[in-house]
Amino acid sequence: AGAGRRRRAATRAVMNPPKVVKPDVKSGKRTKVEEIKEASSYLRYPLIDELKTEASNIDEGAAQLMKFHGSYQQDDRDKRTFGEGKFYQFMMRTRTPSGIVPTRLYLVMDDLADQYGNGTLRLTTRQAFQLHGVLKQDLKTVFSTVIKNMGSTLAACGDVNRNICAPPAPYKGKPEYLHAIEWANHVKDLLAPQGGGYYDVWLDGEKFMTQEVEAPFVKEARDDNSRGINGDEVEPIYGDVYLPRKFKVGVTVPGDNHIDIFTNDCGLIVVTNAAGDLMGFNVTAGGGMGNSHRSNETHPRVADLLGFVPKERVLQCVKAIVCVQRDYGRRDDRKMARLKYTVERLGVQGFTDKVEEYQGFKFDAPAPMPKWEFKNYLGWEEQGDGKLFCGVHVVNGRVRGGLKKAVRTIVERYELEVRLTANQDLILCDIDPSWKADIEATLQGAGVADPATLSPIVANSLACPALPLCGLAITEAERGLPDVNARLDALLTRMGLKDESIVVRMTGCPNGCARPYMAELGFVGDGPNTYEVWLGGCPDLTRLAEPYQQKVKLREFEAFFEPLFAFFKSRRKAGESFGDFCSRIGFTALREYQKAYVSPPSYAAQPRLAVDSATFDSLRAIAEKEGLTIAEAVAKVTSSYSA
Repeated sequence: AGAGRRRRAATRAVMNPPKVVKPDVKSGKRTKVEEIKEASSYLRYPLIDELKTEASNIDEGAAQLMKFHGSYQQDDRDKRTFGEGKFYQFMMRTRTPSGIVPTRLYLVMDDLADQYGNGTLRLTTRQAFQLHGVLKQDLKTVFSTVIKNMGSTLAACGDVNRNICAPPAPYKGKPEYLHAIEWANHVKDLLAPQGGGYYDVWLDGEKFMTQEVEAPFVKEARDDNSRGINGDEVEPIYGDVYLPRKFKVGVTVPGDNHIDIFTNDCGLIVVTNAAGDLMGFNVTAGGGMGNSHRSNETHPRVADLLGFVPKERVLQCVKAIVCVQRDYGRRDDRKMARLKYTVERLGVQGFTDKVEEYQGFKFDAPAPMPKWEFKNYLGWEEQGDGKLFCGVHVVNGRVRGGLKKAVRTIVERYELEVRLTANQDLILCDIDPSWKADIEATLQGAGVADPATLSPIVANSLACPALPLCGLAITEAERGLPDVNARLDALLTRMGLKDESIVVRMTGCPNGCARPYMAELGFVGDGPNTYEVWLGGCPDLTRLAEPYQQKVKLREFEAFFEPLFAFFKSRRKAGESFGDFCSRIGFTALREYQKAYVSPPSYAAQPRLAVDSATFDSLRAIAEKEGLTIAEAVAKVTSSYSA
């Protein structure tokens, strides 16, 4: 990390730029959600009234507002009773910037899961907790308990900036990581809703003081209206209609792509000098994963690099990006409302120009950066302060059973801070080396796998919760991926590719919460036990995968993937990953090979023929021309002959 390069202390200023003339975001066609937000008195009504009713659910207007408070109303499809309709419950999501969870909050979340949830904690791909199974009558108790124990759920969902990601590794001797966490907190404070409805709903108006107080310069940047871009006096950034859709921010260090930086609406990449002092940030914008099956309009997108901004002005830059999206994002079609579509509609240069107009200064050229690498932080590492941290693998982010008990025991016994990763795992921090043996024994006794024993596919895979709780899910993801991973590992082993590292991700619908469109091998729910297969992402998570095949049945996975893995094995370059191979060789060649492929076990059923050298040379020429092995070419020719 760190570009020990001299950079200008400030970006080029626009000489006395005129104030921005904002468009009227309330004119023209708008969705029903836009009307609900505007009439809500800054996220209060009808939610406050609906929470008081005896019904087990809340109405649609309240359910939309509930998202801004950090919760989704859900229906447990596994618990529906015939003739009695939906089984309503709520999912609560926390706001935990950089995934940092103090000891006290972790223990409270563990308790709440048992007392009011379904007995599990779900770790998200954005470094937050999800608590599933909360009933309506328990919501106020659960929310107020989190708030009063160093936590928050404000803006964990909804049309606002959501939980901010940053590398969770507690490297105390690497200043760039400390800068990333510090500024993730500043951006979280800058973009937090200010209307006060959160405290009116859950604490009856009492604004409970958390352990953190925002820096004065954060409030100054939020309130500053010298550019004329503020929303209103209550919500300086959002106004009373908030954003057209959700907004996601990530902060990272050069080279560390743990958080999938290019999938964020806005990304900040730390730039330091040789001494580790923070100089500023390279800024990206326009990433996003949302998609719809067989739609020519919706699609995933990786962010563009806009340029460099010094640290003194980065909050103004982030505010400008958010406000441009507030004013120019579509409010008539929620499927087309994310920032990525705003960037495409304006054009990258047009969007950049608009951001520069809103912030009042130009971007500098981006600072050079090293090659990106995905890091999962599993296993033991030194923090740099004499202590250790331990990355614990959590299968698809679901903390349950023996793992849940073991982690609680360790956290409680040693009063450890916990950090949640963007790969749905957790990190135990600040471990004295003398505690290591006991912690290892506790985890082992609970049946928690040593990360060193995991296959690369298992260690690096992701899945969204999907069925039975997500209303958008078409098929399984979290519950289905462990078996799929095992089948892929078995197939690779049988084909001589044991322990091949392939980034695998699965979602139950095309919304992309587990970021399958960045995977080397992505499974996207496309019907019951059916998936659209995406191929061609890369291990460093900098290139989009592409849709390869629709409607692939779960039961047919081995037959579907065996030809692809065989082609990969026979034609890969030295050290080439599966995703890079698919991207290089192209889908046309993959499909042709897949169509012509004959599985090796079938060779024994073919006629045994002796051939002369000229025939052998002809077979070899056929194999090279069609991208086959010689054995496959022989099988193809003899099959035709036998037929």
